[in-house]
Order: sequence, then C-alpha cells, then structure tokens
Amino acid sequence: MFYSIVQKYLESTDFPGRHLMDYISFRAGITFSLSLLLALIFGQQVIHRLQRLQIGEEIRDLGLAGQMEKRGTPTMGGVLIIFSILVPCLLLGNLSNIYMILMLVATVWMGAIGFLDDYRKIKFHNKDGLKGKYKVTGQVGLGLLVGITMWVSPDIVMCENTEVMNMELHETEIVHSPIKEKTPQTTIPFVKNHNFNYEWLGDWMQDSESAKTLGWIAFVLIVIVVVTGVSNGANLTDGLDGLCAGTSAIIGVALLIMAYLGGNVIYSGYLNIMYIPGSEEMVVYAAAFIGALVGFLWYNAPPAQVFMGDTGSLMLGGVIAVFAILIRKELLIPLLCLVFFLEDLSVMMQVGYFKYTKKKYGQGRRIFKMTPLHHHFQKEAPEGAHVLLRFPRIPIPESRIVIRFWIVGILLAALTFVTLKVR
Repeated sequence: MFYSIVQKYLESTDFPGRHLMDYISFRAGITFSLSLLLALIFGQQVIHRLQRLQIGEEIRDLGLAGQMEKRGTPTMGGVLIIFSILVPCLLLGNLSNIYMILMLVATVWMGAIGFLDDYRKIKFHNKDGLKGKYKVTGQVGLGLLVGITMWVSPDIVMCENTEVMNMELHETEIVHSPIKEKTPQTTIPFVKNHNFNYEWLGDWMQDSESAKTLGWIAFVLIVIVVVTGVSNGANLTDGLDGLCAGTSAIIGVALLIMAYLGGNVIYSGYLNIMYIPGSEEMVVYAAAFIGALVGFLWYNAPPAQVFMGDTGSLMLGGVIAVFAILIRKELLIPLLCLVFFLEDLSVMMQVGYFKYTKKKYGQGRRIFKMTPLHHHFQKEAPEGAHVLLRFPRIPIPESRIVIRFWIVGILLAALTFVTLKVR
C-alpha cells in the first residue's frame, strides 16, 4: 500500500528519499524491523487475549520432564506470526507482483486451515482437531493453486543460464538467455548447469506440446507433494518450546538469500543458477517472515509463554514449501528442511514398524523411544522394553534439544548453499 503510493505519487517529484523504495534491500530491512516490532509490541496483548478466552493447550501425560507444567499455556499464537507477516508486506510489498500475491495467499490459506484445526481442538477439548483428510485436502488445494498459477501466469518466467567460451579471455562465462521462457525448470544439485526441466520426462513423446504438458503436470504433482510434506513436517516439529519457530527462521534466512541471488542477474550468473525476473520481491516477504518469527521467539523461547499451535506450524511449513517452489529450489528442500522430514519420517517408521512387529510377534515393538523424533531425546530409555534405538539413555533437557536442532538446521542451510557450487 505505502509502496504503491510512493510509486504512484512521489516517483515523479523531488521528494527526498523517493527512490529508496526502489531498493529491495531497503524495503526488506524496513519490513524485517516492522514485523519484529509488531510481534514484540502486540505479543503480550495476544497472550492476554488468548488467556481471557481460555484458549489453553491440552496436554496428554506422556511421561516427559516438565510436560505437565505447560498445561493451560495459551495456544494459537500463530495468529501473531501471521499478523506480523501480513501487515508489513501489505504496506511495503509490491502487491502487483505475482510472487508476493502467491506468498500472501499461501500465508492466509494455510493459516486458516491451522486455525480451524486449533479451534476444533479447543472447542471439543481433544487433540484430534480437524480430520486429517480435510487438512490434506487444504494442502493439496494450495499445491494445485500454486502449481497451476505457475503454469498459466505470463508473469512467472525464467532465463536459462548457459556456459559460453570467451575466446578473447579464453575463459568460460555464464550468460543468461535474453528470452524469458515459460518452462517448468528447477534447480538440481550436483549436475553441470544445476537445471532440471520436467519436460524432459516427455522426451519419448512425438508431440512437443504433449511433452510440455506432461512436464507441467509432473511439476504440479511435485508441488502438491512438497507443500503437503513440508507443512506436515513443520507441524510435527512444533513439540518443544522454540523448536519450530527457530528452525523455520533459519530456513527463512537461507531462502531469503536464495531469492535475492536468483532475482539478481549478476549474482545468478556468478553462481550459474537460473535468473528469475520478479522473484526479488520475495526478499521483502522473507524479511517479514524472519522478523515475525524472531519476534514470536521472544515469547515462545523456553519456558514458552505462548504456543503457535497448528495455526502457526501448518502455515510455516506451507509458506516455506511455496517459497522454495516459486524460486525453483524445491529439489533442495530435502536437505534444507531435513529436520522437518526426519520428524515426519520418524513417525512413519515408528507406526509402520509397530504394526509389522505386532502382526509378526503378537506384540508391537518400537524403533524410537518416542516420536516425533525430538521426543526420543527427551525420554528415558525404558528397561526391558522392545526399543531398537535406546541412545541416549538419559533424557536431554528440552532447551538443549532445541538449541542442538537449531545448530543442525544452520549446518543444513550451509550445506544447501554448498550444493550450488558442487558439480
């Protein structure tokens, strides 16, 4: 809104500083600061409001240290994160930019699904909330919306990077095609040009248009899988104070840098990655995303004064997935968001192994002491129980688990950037 006013009314005047809004770095810095301040200023008010409405977390006794002390802690704090993201983006973002529009839609969409989930949990006083099929339907719906929009929108294009030999300097240079292509290409690590085109899946077809259509269909399916997987992974990670918020903030920083590099023709050429015109606007959104999470951590750090609930965790995972897809980095998600996927995988492995051993031996056995994975480190190894992984035998304090997961997240982010140069 403010950005639009400046562009419309001040651009042609001599008003001091009128060109500052043209700089992504300036708007990103202001957006980060504003989102952080909003979270800090309104955080306590949101907590008091949730307490008056008696919106407290329902806790099941799982035998974890300090667990029952959290009973009654206000939940649905994700509304604070969403508010702190939307307001700065609406004020300082370019609302005519398709990338910004999709990110705002993803924020509201996944936030609404999480809100309904939390609302049902509180209203009916149980941990089930919204039925799984409805949550998955919402996630698939967002994946379809994003994937199809990228398919049909004329504003979502890319410029392919190619290597050419400079005969005068006898050096290889990276040159971006001046042609803006509408193609389902993405970044893939450990290959020469870092690009993978989903249209290649239809190389066996005689008709090039049919091959292109098949490529886009495959891309849309991948989008659905990524959105659903990352969203559920973030939801499972939200089990310890500060764990999901801190991990998501680290991922957000990595995605911000990637969006800045991919939206800058010079830096994308240096790194030999595709140039995506218009995607630099997502840096502004990422700045708001990070600022909101840092501000939320002020109240969510151990011991937490408020939980984000599914309102926050489902939204965070969905937003991270959509962001990565829009900057064509969805195939880097398994490494960048490995913490989320390990949380997801631990639950699937535990359930599958338990059912298998119960059918085979008449008694279910477990791989981990408890899932999701972060609870495995929090629980003491039971004597005589059929648990494959009993290390560590002594429970690790919650705050230490959270910080160690953050450190792992930082390492994964660094390794993700390393893959851009390893070929």
